Amino acid sequence: MGFKIQVRPVTDPKDSRFSETGFPSLQWEDEDLDTRPLPLNERPLQAQIDHEMAIIAEHHIRIALAIEKFWGHRDCVEYIRTLILNGGYSDGATKRVGFKSEVISALINLTALHRIE
Repeated sequence: MGFKIQVRPVTDPKDSRFSETGFPSLQWEDEDLDTRPLPLNERPLQAQIDHEMAIIAEHHIRIALAIEKFWGHRDCVEYIRTLILNGGYSDGATKRVGFKSEVISALINLTALHRIE
């Protein structure tokens, strides 16, 4: 009856990948590259636009619909910039002041992603 001894690889205790922080490592091994989450800036253009529009639609469906109508035209970026600077809209009866931070971020990202057709 023989015993099998398994040898574990030696790790550098100062290497942050091996310290117990409670968070996953931010460094990727070569074998992990196929399964790592794709950063937003590496996604295809349409996927980035869809992501930002979903955030806006979740909080402000009318604004998302207006952006969809204007998308691809010169006035689209101007409309988005006006929304950002005015903090929303005012139609006389209804006043809206400010956006949530994720909506502002999505609006700013859309201005950067916009291409005139």
